[in-house]
Amino acid sequence: MISAIVLAGGAGKRMNSDVSKQYMELAGKPVLHHSIAAFDSHDEIGEIVVVIRKGEEELFEREIFSKQQFRKNIKIVRGGDERSDSVRNGISILDSKSEMVLVHDGARPFLDKSIIDHNISGCRTYGACVTAVPSKDTVKIVSSSGEIVETPDRNTVFLAQTPQTFKTEIVAEALKSVQEEGLAITDDSMAVESLGVKVQIVEGSYENIKLTTPEDMAVGEIIARKRGC
Repeated sequence: MISAIVLAGGAGKRMNSDVSKQYMELAGKPVLHHSIAAFDSHDEIGEIVVVIRKGEEELFEREIFSKQQFRKNIKIVRGGDERSDSVRNGISILDSKSEMVLVHDGARPFLDKSIIDHNISGCRTYGACVTAVPSKDTVKIVSSSGEIVETPDRNTVFLAQTPQTFKTEIVAEALKSVQEEGLAITDDSMAVESLGVKVQIVEGSYENIKLTTPEDMAVGEIIARKRGC
């Protein structure tokens, strides 16, 4: 079985809204709806786990479950203090037959079938993969004082997105190790990389943006109109 975990536990403080960004309206529906719907419509996804904030169970029920019709088995679980805790909580309730899991940010509503396909194919081949796009800009590595210490070759710099997809047993072991060793990670790939597992890049999309600020929402509406969402 192939599973999907959708992370929807962020507060979205930079959005300057009283409502969590996952439930803000985009093209007439909550942002989170679009992320769930992409997995729900994909034939190879067998189950979907949505990780939500404590206290937002009724909000999720009202804005997502009661208004939308989904085909797949959708479970919800509370998030943790850190991203790794939230993903681990999601993994803990996956079906015992789950062999592969795609971990996706609920605030990336422009996930499409092509990206999911790339992730599934990449994971089948390599066991671990990350959606990414080449950096359009020159990247500078700087010291804590703001001094430039390195300018990496732009051809080797990619911007990581989600989904990030792994054999279920690999990412479960990696997140357990992160917890035991107290490692600080900013994405799921870092946990897997810490085990010495090689992670492959798969093709993403520049439209697969994460909605973080009000400016992102404005761009999101443009993308949604372009796609006819």
